[in-house]
Amino acid sequence: MTRDALLALGVVMAGATQLSLPGSTFGYGELLLALWIMLSIGRILAGGRTVLTPALTELAGFWLVMAVALAFGTIVAYFTSILYLTGLVHDTEAYLLLVCITCLAAAEPNADYHLRRGAWWVIAIANATLAIQVAQGWGWLSGANIELWYWDRFRGWSENPNQLALYCAIFGTLALHLATTTSNRWAKFLAIASVFFTFYVGRLTKSDAYLYTSILTCLTFLGLGIRTWIKTAGNKVSLSRQAILLLLIGSIPMAVSITPYVLSEASTLENFAKSLTKDNGGEATAGTAELRLYLWDAALEKGVQSGSMGLGPGPHVNRPPTWERQFDFLTRPFEAHSTVLDLYTQGGAISVLALAWIVGTAVMSAWRAKLDALVALMVSIVIFSIPHLIIRHPIVWFALTLCLVAGRPRELSPRLEPMKVA
Repeated sequence: MTRDALLALGVVMAGATQLSLPGSTFGYGELLLALWIMLSIGRILAGGRTVLTPALTELAGFWLVMAVALAFGTIVAYFTSILYLTGLVHDTEAYLLLVCITCLAAAEPNADYHLRRGAWWVIAIANATLAIQVAQGWGWLSGANIELWYWDRFRGWSENPNQLALYCAIFGTLALHLATTTSNRWAKFLAIASVFFTFYVGRLTKSDAYLYTSILTCLTFLGLGIRTWIKTAGNKVSLSRQAILLLLIGSIPMAVSITPYVLSEASTLENFAKSLTKDNGGEATAGTAELRLYLWDAALEKGVQSGSMGLGPGPHVNRPPTWERQFDFLTRPFEAHSTVLDLYTQGGAISVLALAWIVGTAVMSAWRAKLDALVALMVSIVIFSIPHLIIRHPIVWFALTLCLVAGRPRELSPRLEPMKVA
């Protein structure tokens, strides 16, 4: 197995949190990623070549700022509140793993080629593992004592349905990028098939966030595709180009003219929208929204109380008053279930600004390179991060690193000398 395939296998299996090593809290994904890190470091120590690219300098700068912000936050928490070592150690280990993965991947010679090949491996492994999970979920294969369903929501090998939905959102958009940038017909067909298959699995999770993310990502990709098609057409006059331009020009007055009819059918549209969500927009959706609003408000209050310095790695939100009574013995804090707000409670305003900068840089890199599917991929990650904490998932950082490298694969320095071992 090549290192690219090993990285892909580790990234995919990191979402299989129900599968863990016997007698250990570590999953197979973490073990595979740690093995990839050791092999990559071993390659460098053995005299392997490394390169300095814009992506590497940006990632190294981001993680340096994050380390300083989280360290200051931990100091603030030490003097102002109670430190929960379990969450602190867990998040610190996760961040260290992500630092090694992103920086080592960006420092590879021909990082663009390796990450693209790794992306193909990700899609292939994802399709295989998702097919096995679906077969187990429908009872066609033995589930091996794994809880594949959370009530009527499919979660596969993941801890919860939303985690599986995040992976499906990224798998699908990543497959779309590969389908639109390959010239091989069979590869294009398989990538497009993967888009539809991962969408099917994502809908089995009944995740509202996945539904909204899929719709907005699709609209983003279509809009960018039309923009690219019109710009690349240049001054060529064609019937199809003129039709598209007329449609775009006429869309504004058309939208104004049909507004009264849309408003008159508002109840029908509302019912249709609710039918797409879990529980048809009923008690489950309302309860989730109420819980999220409480957690977000509490997280914002915690961040402000720390002077916007944060409280270090780990969750910091107090237990919701509506939490199940059978869990009263749990006193540990909760996560806010929002990437920005959770990061605000950990590293303060500095870490939030650093995250906004690295995500914005990845979006602009893909935009300038005219990689529309990668821009849509970043949009899907941003949308999914609003109601969920996703910063610790390796698949997110694999996608972000791919965008940074694919947008600007050139080297800043032809060679970095490997470390000498006596």
